Amino acid sequence: MEDPDARRQDYPPVLDAQQVAQLLQLNIDYVRKLSREGVLPAHKLPGGRTFRYFKDEVLDWLRSQPAGAEEGDEPLNAFE
Repeated sequence: MEDPDARRQDYPPVLDAQQVAQLLQLNIDYVRKLSREGVLPAHKLPGGRTFRYFKDEVLDWLRSQPAGAEEGDEPLNAFE
């Protein structure tokens, strides 16, 4: 089985939206949406139209995301 940390090291320090989508295993349109909304840390060069991402910022953002239910969700009860 492939080591996930080794796979992350294959990516350069600055990524484009496609690389972020592959890294996070998300749809590229969703990555762009999160970027436009300011949810996912992204950068644009002056006059640029495309986002660029620092790999370390993306991975830090991912680590900061809760792994459980979203706020306001009812907990699941398997005994009901």
